[in-house]
Amino acid sequence: MKKHSATATLPSGEQPAGHQHTSHPLVIKRLKRAHGHLAAVVGMIEAERPCVDIAQQLHAVEKALCQARRVLIEDHIDNCLDAAARNISEGQGADLAEFKAITRYL
Repeated sequence: MKKHSATATLPSGEQPAGHQHTSHPLVIKRLKRAHGHLAAVVGMIEAERPCVDIAQQLHAVEKALCQARRVLIEDHIDNCLDAAARNISEGQGADLAEFKAITRYL
């Protein structure tokens, strides 16, 4: 079961503390992988490695970031879409606004 502890959005657009989904550990893992690839790219440039090798590492960074974003957004939609639909039927629209906001990053 997916955990979703907060749905409110702060005026700045940020989530309040404690906003967590069960996918967050997977997202962290993917971001750490991207971080490692990015550090490798810096080292490769400093070591004057061939551009093809550097481009391959940059591709790995981009792929890891895209996968992390996809997992985060899909899980957020899975967790928040039902709540948004319920709130719309109850005359509230804050969750729908949050849903619309995250779709900009698809």
